[in-house]
Amino acid sequence: MPKLFLCGDVMTGRGIDQILAAPCDPALEEPWVKDARDYVALAERAHGPIPRGAGAAYVWGEALAALDAERPDARIVNLETAVTTSPERAAKGINYRMSPANAACLAAARIDCCVLANNHVLDWGAPGLEETLDTLHGAGIRTAGAGRSAVEAAAPAILDAPEVFLSRWQ
Repeated sequence: MPKLFLCGDVMTGRGIDQILAAPCDPALEEPWVKDARDYVALAERAHGPIPRGAGAAYVWGEALAALDAERPDARIVNLETAVTTSPERAAKGINYRMSPANAACLAAARIDCCVLANNHVLDWGAPGLEETLDTLHGAGIRTAGAGRSAVEAAAPAILDAPEVFLSRWQ
C-alpha cells in the first residue's frame, strides 16, 4: 500500500534560518521582536545551546530518521516560509523567509512538493514568490497553490509515484 507523508506548517524562517549555513538578514518588523536571532536566544534559554552553521538535516532532528524508516512514496509539506532574499517586505508585521542558500534543509528531508497556498506566500512580494518558486524548482521540489499566474497557481503538482499507487487511481 502506498504511503504519503503530509506535514503542515513547515516554518524555516526567523530563528531557523539564522542557525543554518547561510542565513538572510535577521531584521524583523514584529511588534515584540526586531531580530530573528532573538528567537534562537529564547530557544537556547529553554533548551540549551543550538549550533550555528548547522547542517541541512539539523532542523528535522529525530523526525528525519522516523520519516526515513516509514519510507513514504511522496513527501508533501505546507511551506509556511518564503525562500528569498527579496527586500520587498509586505506591510503585515510578521514576515517569514529563509535564504535560498538554505533550501538544502528541504532537500535533506527529500521533500517532493511544497504547498504554498498560505498566508506567508507573499510576505516578500511578487519578487519573493518568484525567487521561492525558482529555488524550489531548482532543487527538484514541485510546488502547488501559488505561481506566476492564476493558471500556474491553480495547477496541480504532479509527482512521480510507484506503479502500485498509480494503479489504485486508474
